[in-house]
Order: sequence, then structure tokens, then C-alpha cells
Amino acid sequence: MGTRGRGISKSLRSTEHAKFRAVMVEAREKAGLTQEELARRLNRPQSFVAKYEGGERRLDMVEFLWVTRAMKVDPLRVLRTLIDRIS
Repeated sequence: MGTRGRGISKSLRSTEHAKFRAVMVEAREKAGLTQEELARRLNRPQSFVAKYEGGERRLDMVEFLWVTRAMKVDPLRVLRTLIDRIS
């Protein structure tokens, strides 16, 4: 993770965030869900899923847990996959 000055740089355009998005897309596809089906499970518009998968918005930790629960995937497995790809 890059730093700028004393703080941490924004992650939205980082390579790590791109890897996170890829892991989330793979998890959704592995669960056999379209963006629309996942959005329906979340009671959100399809654009919600499209925006975080496309890098237009971030997921906070609580949203991440909601999404993984809706996909019926283990959030720790998703995080381990991400950590392996970032390391």
C-alpha cells in the first residue's frame, strides 16, 4: 500500500484494490450469480454491484460482509485469496 506524506494513499485506484475487485467478481461468478441476482439478494440496484466491481465505489467492511453473506461464501476465504494475491 502506497503512502503519501504521512498518511496512507487512497486505495480506490491502487493495484491492491484492483485485485480485491477481481477476487470479488470471481467469488460472485463461482457462486453462480449475476450482478443482478446478487443485487436482488442485497435489496440494492444492480448498479451497486457494478460500481464496486468496476472500481467506482468502495465497499466498507460491513458491506463486504453483507455481500459475502449474500453470495454464501466465507469472507475469510475471500480475504485469504486477496492476501495471497497481494503478497
